[in-house]
Order: sequence, then C-alpha cells, then structure tokens
Amino acid sequence: MNIKTELLVTADAEIKREHYRTSIRSAGQTIYADEPLSNNGTDTGMNPHSLLLSSLGACTAITLRMYADRKMWPVEEIAVHLEFFKTNEGTLIDRKISFKGNITDEQHQRLIQIANSCPIHKVLTGHIDVTTS
Repeated sequence: MNIKTELLVTADAEIKREHYRTSIRSAGQTIYADEPLSNNGTDTGMNPHSLLLSSLGACTAITLRMYADRKMWPVEEIAVHLEFFKTNEGTLIDRKISFKGNITDEQHQRLIQIANSCPIHKVLTGHIDVTTS
C-alpha cells in the first residue's frame, strides 16, 4: 500500500478539441504541450518526452548552479545536453554537462557527481508509483 506523506507539487493538464495542444498549469505558471505536425499535432509546444528531458535538464542546471555558488567556484555557465533513447531494456537518458569558467579537474568531477543529486534525477532513477483514479 502506498502511503502519501508529503505533497510536493500539483499540476493540471487540460486538452480540448484541438489536436493535441494541452495546457499545463503548475506553481502559478502555464505552459503548453503538443505533438509535432508529423503526429497530427499543431506543434505549439514541446511534446511530453521533451518536457520530461527539460525537467531533468533544468533541475540539473539549477542544482549545479546552487552548488557552485555555495562553494564560490568560478562557474560562468552550465550547459546540459540530454538525449532520450528507447532501448531493448527500456529507456536510456544520456546527459552531457559542460562548464565555462576557470575550474579545476577536481571541481569538474565533483560537479558531475553533484548532478546526480538533483531531485528530478532522484525521481527518475528511484522507485515511482503512479496511481490513476
């Protein structure tokens, strides 16, 4: 049995008749998801896979920025490139991170380790239950 302990965030998605533009509201913001024209969508927003990768990329960048700032390391820019693959075993997300700034190899390696501490990384690599009612 899954016991709910702490609500972290809510989101609401709504789709009407237009293929497949979906409004998504969360944390007082609205974004749109859609499918490309090749999937009969209207291409007015990212597709759901892109949104998933975007969440991981944003969380990774924010986590690394917070860490570098706390350590007062001279990181001028953090770039996160993500690729989503379907494999025989399931799914693979390949994440490549680059930094601009005068950091040492040890700092670079530590930042790569810290990337795995981002909350979305932990969600994606941990146990997930999705209930539907």
